[in-house]
Amino acid sequence: MKRNTTIIPGCLLLFTLSGLLINCNSNNEQGNNIEKKDSLALKIERGNYLANHVANCLDCHSQRDFNYFSGPPKPGTEGMGGFTFDEKEGVPGVIHARNITPDTATGIGNWTDDEIARAMTQGISKNGDTLFPLMPYSHYNQMSRDDIYSIIAYIRTLKPINNKVQTRKLMIPMSMAYPPFLKPSIDSNKIPDVSDMAKYGGYIVNAAACMDCHTAMEKGQFNMSKMFAGGFLFDMGKFKVNTANITPDSATGIGAWTQEMFLAKFQTRREHAAIYTDPGKNNSIMPWAMFAGMDDFDIKSIYAYLRTVKPVSNKVEKYPK
Repeated sequence: MKRNTTIIPGCLLLFTLSGLLINCNSNNEQGNNIEKKDSLALKIERGNYLANHVANCLDCHSQRDFNYFSGPPKPGTEGMGGFTFDEKEGVPGVIHARNITPDTATGIGNWTDDEIARAMTQGISKNGDTLFPLMPYSHYNQMSRDDIYSIIAYIRTLKPINNKVQTRKLMIPMSMAYPPFLKPSIDSNKIPDVSDMAKYGGYIVNAAACMDCHTAMEKGQFNMSKMFAGGFLFDMGKFKVNTANITPDSATGIGAWTQEMFLAKFQTRREHAAIYTDPGKNNSIMPWAMFAGMDDFDIKSIYAYLRTVKPVSNKVEKYPK
């Protein structure tokens, strides 16, 4: 019995296979592009959260309106450069928070991701200048590479703002202020597993640089024997305020606070009316408008970590006369 066979000409077979390959490649490329977009979107979302509610990059690098409680950032100024810091904040001179928008003339629009990461984690700018450590690069030096580059991805999305920031004027050489023991690379840094709430909370506390405001300075140096014990005085002109003792001391710190009380302190600041009100002289330098947006679990983790630090008896007068 004769079998029915169909002979496909070689050129047609080649054309058919080529079409299949092209189609498969197109589908793969399309899938890869979707995956990349999804990955980038997640990175930007994480960076948004960190830059606005944990590491709070836009706290210093925007204009803050202290006509309202805790000085929320003025809309439209995000990243353009903000605070001026001087001797009142323990700075030996005057420095100005830089423009970190993607503006190519006055911001960081012509910086590479790696150049931004080096500034954030090593304190070395694109042109090789050493940044004053009020920029908390010693803290960011402990953060994971993914988190640092997520912040960078988010910063890239900010509106470019042309704003030339004044140059700093220091009374000491930067070599005297540069922090020791920075890691040469952040590649091995890991985010602790959330199952260890206190350890994970320590990661968040470091990223938020809580220590820097909640530890008093003496002769230009943090008094590490009173770490987290508050008493750092901010003189904002319209008001003066001391930072709180957040050690677990039961009499002068937060040792008597429950987790629910600690969480509620942040949750109550999420209401629009809690921020956009005139507090008069009873204002706060603490960027509640931004920190209040932190995830509840992260806030609980901060509480868990703070329960592990050394209790320090240090009664703080919040609003000194």
